[in-house]
Amino acid sequence: MIRVYLLDDHEVVRYGLREMLEREGDIEVVGESGSAVEATHRIPALRPDVAVLDGRLPDGSGVDVCRDIRSVDPSIRALILTSYEDDEALFASIMAGASGYVLKQIRGTDLVDAVRRVAAGQSLLDPAVTARVLERIRKGPEQPDELRNLTEQERRILLLVAEGLTNREIAERMFLAEKTVKNYVSSVLAKLGLERRTQAAVLASKLLGRPHP
Repeated sequence: MIRVYLLDDHEVVRYGLREMLEREGDIEVVGESGSAVEATHRIPALRPDVAVLDGRLPDGSGVDVCRDIRSVDPSIRALILTSYEDDEALFASIMAGASGYVLKQIRGTDLVDAVRRVAAGQSLLDPAVTARVLERIRKGPEQPDELRNLTEQERRILLLVAEGLTNREIAERMFLAEKTVKNYVSSVLAKLGLERRTQAAVLASKLLGRPHP
């Protein structure tokens, strides 16, 4: 028997899933809950083969639950079931160790098949998507287009400009000569097509989500 746990904040959805899965004969629903907190506590204790986790919940997300339960027991496989096709959520699901990410529009027979495949140790994640995620991890967070021409050192200096630091303060922070910092700031302004450091500070704050003093 494949032991399954269901997490969804809608009772009617859990009821429908349980009825559909248990009708198969080789699947048993060993537990269910409507909250992330409850699921995080109950799933490791019940040790299901597969946890079917709702992507979005009032008190968290299925991705958070996946990460938490797999840190306790990596043998528990997770299938994220969501209403939304979202690249960020898919990325987070892969990083959390989920075996699959499927939309709620999936046909019942396909979902049953998905549970069986995940229980058997297969991944339902598209290899091309997984490759994209691994490439993103390797490269680090994607830089806004405006900042791509800056060197790593210039980006660091731009961040400090955005924090409102003077050239002297930046020089002290980065153990550089003040004249060197001035040259870096001039280079940053030229590459960004700006005239004043206040413009650079505002732009950096906007692009990087840093509050401008």
